[in-house]
Amino acid sequence: MEGDGRVPGGGLADGRLLEGRVAVITGGTRGVGAGIARSFLEAGAEVVLCARRPPREPVAAGGRAASYLPADLRDPAAVRELLDAVDRRHGRLDCLVNNAGGTPYRPLEEGGAARHARVVELNLLAPMTASLAAYPLLRAARGSVVMVGSVSGTRPSPGTAAYGAAKAGLEHLARSMAVEWAPEVRVNTLVLGMVRTELAHLHYGDAQGVAAVAATVPLGRLAEPADVGAAAVFLASDRAQYVSGASLLVHGGGERPAFLDAATANKEG
Repeated sequence: MEGDGRVPGGGLADGRLLEGRVAVITGGTRGVGAGIARSFLEAGAEVVLCARRPPREPVAAGGRAASYLPADLRDPAAVRELLDAVDRRHGRLDCLVNNAGGTPYRPLEEGGAARHARVVELNLLAPMTASLAAYPLLRAARGSVVMVGSVSGTRPSPGTAAYGAAKAGLEHLARSMAVEWAPEVRVNTLVLGMVRTELAHLHYGDAQGVAAVAATVPLGRLAEPADVGAAAVFLASDRAQYVSGASLLVHGGGERPAFLDAATANKEG
């Protein structure tokens, strides 16, 4: 329609690609999730965060703040209550971002199978539970699901093997959902590399450790939550209306192969 601010390929000319949309972001109260939430707010969306605990301070951007609803995503009944509350409050749902997840460092021989199974539950079964509960609303809005995956699902992950296995399963789940739920609902995965958040020290150590790890990334730095948010906004927007079943790598170029530094051939001097 003329004069509505649209540009070819979908979206708004002023960059508010998600104007009028409603998004639920799981685990959106801090870290990567909060970064995604801020990007969605800046793009014009109404954002609902869910987690077991509320944010320490409002997650806000563009002069607006996200709302918060408590939920344990491992509890199917709690997830259904969450989506019912979103429906009552907003009357629609355009995007579900399955971001909640994570794991401590734990070698496989430590902790026992039950503890590792809880990692799989949080990182694979909970996103499936949330997606199934959201499906009727997403189908009505012809919306989308964005899974937040990890490079740990595509390479060996010593110390976080259960997490890597869950993220590999999540990517496959997204591809299967994309086929089953087409054409009404698009489903895609962000495959993340290393991200600088307030918890980066738990994974990479002090400032010197973070800098050393960042130097291994071809682009020379860790991702910021806003980098992830920008990619998530794209996948949720009309500019990605023909993108489904895709895995978008957000990893700064990946990892330099170790053999290149170990080999003695082709070295100067």
